[in-house]
Amino acid sequence: MQHSGTLQNASFYLGPQGEPSLPRAGFIILSIIMAIFTGPAIILNATVIIVSLMYKQLRQPLNYALMNMAVADLGTAMTGGVLSVVNNAQGYFSLGRTGCVMEGFAVSLFGITSLCTVALIAVERMFVVCKPLGQITFQKKHAVGGVILSWLWSLTWNLPPLFGWGRYELEGVGTSCAPDWHNRDPQNVSYIMVYFAVCFAVPFAIILVSYTKLMWTLHRVSKMACVEGGAVAKGEMKVASMVILMVLTFLISWMPYATLAMLVVYNPDVKIHPLVGTVPVYLAKSSTVYNPIIYIYLNKQFRKYAVPFLMCGKEPWEDDEASEATTTVEINKVSPS
Repeated sequence: MQHSGTLQNASFYLGPQGEPSLPRAGFIILSIIMAIFTGPAIILNATVIIVSLMYKQLRQPLNYALMNMAVADLGTAMTGGVLSVVNNAQGYFSLGRTGCVMEGFAVSLFGITSLCTVALIAVERMFVVCKPLGQITFQKKHAVGGVILSWLWSLTWNLPPLFGWGRYELEGVGTSCAPDWHNRDPQNVSYIMVYFAVCFAVPFAIILVSYTKLMWTLHRVSKMACVEGGAVAKGEMKVASMVILMVLTFLISWMPYATLAMLVVYNPDVKIHPLVGTVPVYLAKSSTVYNPIIYIYLNKQFRKYAVPFLMCGKEPWEDDEASEATTTVEINKVSPS
């Protein structure tokens, strides 16, 4: 594994005698696992982007956020996913120091943008269902503003390592790069602490507050019919259920990674096997395939256009089109664009 010699933490990913942290078969298995997630992630997220651009009917406030998430997830799959497949197949990180920095920056940029977009979606559903500001509704201009803010927020906090505050370094078994959670230099630790607070804790707090408010309102809707009209209530609850499922899968995907990172920061002497450190990394990257599956399957608007696109024109759910039209009209009455 002499190829990793140009990276400062390369020795961390070697055994006590200098052997690779995994046998050759282990790297091949990791490469196959990442390929299984990366291939569908690229296809499905590209599908969401293409059909969103093709059909004006999909340009609703919620769908702007869903498309933004597809762009971020596609970016993660094209950079972190593809490179993980290639580097694990080789058994080492082959792109050198500059490649490590660029990969770490790109994956972090797309990943935090995706996390911020989940927060945006949770806020959008909270406004539509719970109406915390009365008649003030979540419109296209708010969705576009949220999308722009998600990219600016992520860019702001992922740029500093390129200029000396913090740094990107090898992680896990040494075939991918991310912010350096291991380095104990005070400047690096200060960056990691701030990064965790603004890029993980803040979006998670927004998600949890919105999620809690949404769940409570849905409970009241189911008990007291607080949302006018049965079709509206049914449609809103379906969309809200989709968002809740997306939030849960994203938390399940990212919480182990965030937890492990903070464990290393607070207890730098903890001994973690590189393979154990790799599992949360790949779990986080696998989130890129869950989201398009969820909103293509559960969002009838997307399903109506995405499934025929994927199946070369075949429409297996033609019987749902009438109910889709009704639900779409009723939902648009509640959340005007």
